[in-house]
Amino acid sequence: MKLRNKIVLASRSPRRAMLLRQLDLFDVEILPSGVDESLDHTLLRDPPRAAAALARRKGQDVAARRPRDLVVAADTMVVCGGEIFNKPRDNAEAAAMLSALSGRTHAVYTGLYLHRPERPPLECAECTLVTFRTLTQEEIDWYVATGEPADKAGAYGAQEKGALFIERVEGDYTTVVGLPLCRLGIWLRQC
Repeated sequence: MKLRNKIVLASRSPRRAMLLRQLDLFDVEILPSGVDESLDHTLLRDPPRAAAALARRKGQDVAARRPRDLVVAADTMVVCGGEIFNKPRDNAEAAAMLSALSGRTHAVYTGLYLHRPERPPLECAECTLVTFRTLTQEEIDWYVATGEPADKAGAYGAQEKGALFIERVEGDYTTVVGLPLCRLGIWLRQC
């Protein structure tokens, strides 16, 4: 695979940085975007478009500062029963999200954006289905008390203790973690 020696990640997410670094294909520079992540109601009715739009916004913000570098940006949304589960505001909201996901299948959309110098950018939204086993209230309370749900869409981390709740994953697991590596790998071959 022909790659540059550096890629700029437009994200504060330690999980996205971990995924990129584990590839060991290039140096990863972290340069978070400062864009407003609010969405209008039209986009909120279309989670794949919303995730792609937020990834694009973040990527374009960082690419404007680093136009000669490869810049990758992503945004993840958890959707269950037509409702978007963002990062929980507090422990009560985290517990409510986990209760809603319990025993059900939900969709995880991760928007992905790749700025390529002197070439058109690439963008998409990947979808993976995740099925939770039925959770007890004791399990939910324990997990919320760990603090792990606080900074994660849907209030769980598939790569951490939240994996205890996942019965099945249909699609790219890294989409759930927050950076669809299969799609990114395909794109990087084109750079």
